[in-house]
Amino acid sequence: MSFERPWLAQYPQGVAAEIDVDEFPSVVAVLENAIEKYRDRPAFANLGKTLTYAEIDQLSAQFAAYLLGELKLKKGDRVAIMMPNCLQYPIATFGVLRAGLTVVNTNPMYTARELRHQLVDSGTNVILVLDNFAHTVQEVIADTQVKQVVTTGLGDMLGLKGAVVNFVLKYVKKMVPDYNLPGAIRFRDALALGQRHNLADVEISPQDIAFLQYTGGTTGVAKGAMLTHRNLVANMQQAAMWVGTGVKYGEEVIITALPLYHIFALTANGLVFMKFGGLNYMITNPRDMKGFVKELKSVPFTAITGVNTLFNGLLNTPGFDEIDFSRLHLTLGGGMAVQRSVAERWKQVTGVTLVEAYGLTETSPAACINPMDLKDYNGSIGLPISSTDACVKDENGVTLPMGDVGELCIKGPQVMKGYWRRPEDTAAVIDADGWLHTGDMARMDENGFFFIVDRKKDMILVSGFNVYPNEVEDVIAMMPGVLEVAAVGVPDEKSGEAVKVVIVKKDPTLTAEQVKAHAREHLTGYKHPRYVEFRTELPKTNVGKILRRELRDSPAASPAAH
Repeated sequence: MSFERPWLAQYPQGVAAEIDVDEFPSVVAVLENAIEKYRDRPAFANLGKTLTYAEIDQLSAQFAAYLLGELKLKKGDRVAIMMPNCLQYPIATFGVLRAGLTVVNTNPMYTARELRHQLVDSGTNVILVLDNFAHTVQEVIADTQVKQVVTTGLGDMLGLKGAVVNFVLKYVKKMVPDYNLPGAIRFRDALALGQRHNLADVEISPQDIAFLQYTGGTTGVAKGAMLTHRNLVANMQQAAMWVGTGVKYGEEVIITALPLYHIFALTANGLVFMKFGGLNYMITNPRDMKGFVKELKSVPFTAITGVNTLFNGLLNTPGFDEIDFSRLHLTLGGGMAVQRSVAERWKQVTGVTLVEAYGLTETSPAACINPMDLKDYNGSIGLPISSTDACVKDENGVTLPMGDVGELCIKGPQVMKGYWRRPEDTAAVIDADGWLHTGDMARMDENGFFFIVDRKKDMILVSGFNVYPNEVEDVIAMMPGVLEVAAVGVPDEKSGEAVKVVIVKKDPTLTAEQVKAHAREHLTGYKHPRYVEFRTELPKTNVGKILRRELRDSPAASPAAH
């Protein structure tokens, strides 16, 4: 059967059906190209300090030379980076890649159990950690094969004021717990040692693993997705083709509030905007919304990426509507479903459409993006991007016709090599024809736009009817008195499962009865929430994704609970 691609007819002007996946052989080649073109332009900024492309070149070369010359690491060895957004991140990441090694991105908020699993599973040889999280490394290091720990303070790359930043964090804010890691070296000292060595030329092939990106921790044991240089370069080319129609090379300033250890920020902000010669303005603690808004007021930013909870948080922070949005032309939402109410308010306040994209760690991450010239939020995750095929399959692997709901499957050069040392898990998600099964339920319309209906495993089954939490959440989020909402299924004697909504109030007078009345107006009977629970906050991952599983596992509320 011939494979139909109705989405190609909807591509915006200037977006080609295919990308040149061979333009750059590696992520390092992308970096070198940017350095050559934009040497003296600002590349990364954080906490008032800016590094140019030339400085990133010099410092990352020093770190690479330290890893190869001092530590004698061999090609393919793994180096973990455990930090929030700070200037050390791009220096270290590009240093590791230039040395022909593999980056193991590590969430600094990991518990000892999670960190131990990741370091042992990946066989990490070296870890670079921010002082604030070094006590967790101390707890697990004896159980791992880590040979060298490199530590750093948040202020270490900030010049003169750096010492003040480090002092305040440790002694005033008490944010740096004591730790004891004998043999650890400071990041600045590692760079100095690297200066003693010439950086040897390292042969990097497109199939070499650039990142071991851990995923699935919310669904069981975390697995390392093997993302090759080719995967990352392909996805950078795809996303750049898509968003590049409206950018000014060498002039873009993108707000990077999502952590760079998250694949969305790494590719969309780090690599794509590096290709454009843009400046990545990194936010270290986006959870401090007041501080975040204050920073935004001082930055003439042109682009921002984020997840729904981040945009919602900004919109509900006093002063956000006073920011100058005159240069902003690109807002990209991904990582979780964007809610209509949030997208509409974003457009109202900023004048810019919040364009929804879709991806997975396993697709490096982008798979579908809405056209950048989208006038208004459309509820879709967009069109399969250049060089990408998508379809919807049933549980027997049969491709379903347009409009039918089934599992979204993706094929393209950005699909991972597989899960690190887990051939069975790899075979379970990548079929014999190379299709990646995403675990997301979706449908395609006649124009090739895809709509996520929900996660396969989050679907609620009420008396045999499928209820998709996203739909319930979208309806409840329309209420002005609701700040955040999550919908989950809870066991029910009569219907098997019933819908429960957990709400963070914006209006303290909001009642469960009002929520139920609103749902009755907008949802068919079996989708109505039986249970309404109010909380002061919702459990989230460090990136801001709501953890429905935690809400499901917490004690069931009585129908009257509110």
